[in-house]
Amino acid sequence: MLSPKESRKVLVKVFRKKYIVNLDEIFHVLDTHSRMSVFRRLKPMGYLTSFTHAGRYYTLPDIPKFDKLGLWFYQYVGFSSAGTLKSTIVDIVHSSEVGMTPKEMLNLLRLRVPNSLHNTLHELIKNKQLERHRLQGLPLYTSIDSDIAQNQMATRREKIKSRSLIRLFPPSRTPSPSLWKPLELEKSWLFHPQCRRALPRKEWLSPSIRWNKFFLNMTSRQKKKWWTNLEDA
Repeated sequence: MLSPKESRKVLVKVFRKKYIVNLDEIFHVLDTHSRMSVFRRLKPMGYLTSFTHAGRYYTLPDIPKFDKLGLWFYQYVGFSSAGTLKSTIVDIVHSSEVGMTPKEMLNLLRLRVPNSLHNTLHELIKNKQLERHRLQGLPLYTSIDSDIAQNQMATRREKIKSRSLIRLFPPSRTPSPSLWKPLELEKSWLFHPQCRRALPRKEWLSPSIRWNKFFLNMTSRQKKKWWTNLEDA
């Protein structure tokens, strides 16, 4: 394990070169396999954790160039000025003039595993951090403040009538699933019924299942059913 001074120097160098790094890369440059030691070295540097990819990527506070929503993406890994995925969703929903649907959140946040959004929204509703409504048959998430929520719903109705809603949420720049890098899923995802039906038993029992393989193997009917289930979140 490198000394604190050497560790800082090495970490700054690797962050300046790669912008974002994962834990394995930090283990390598610090010559250690202790998570506790790694975070002791990172803490004085005020590191940031990604809200995508299950928080497996890190960067330094002065590296991200956050947009007006407080989001920054590098190689499809997302960081937020709000910090966690939960805090990020609360912030963007509260600041939106029309609230947000799950599909809009997926596009905006470039989340590759819809189940992570579903679980997060469920917890936010349970903890009374967001409100859930239905508007024209679709779930709509709004501020917990009733006055703001009413304004968001009223504005969305007007935008729908004037057909200007698409300009507020343009199509995501997330690449086609065929271009995604293989991505390991969270353990909770391995036992999702749709994942188990779409993949052979020997694969969903494996500790490493690739999301892109799961998605690409789905039929059009399965994909349509998937999005329907997400909209009922």
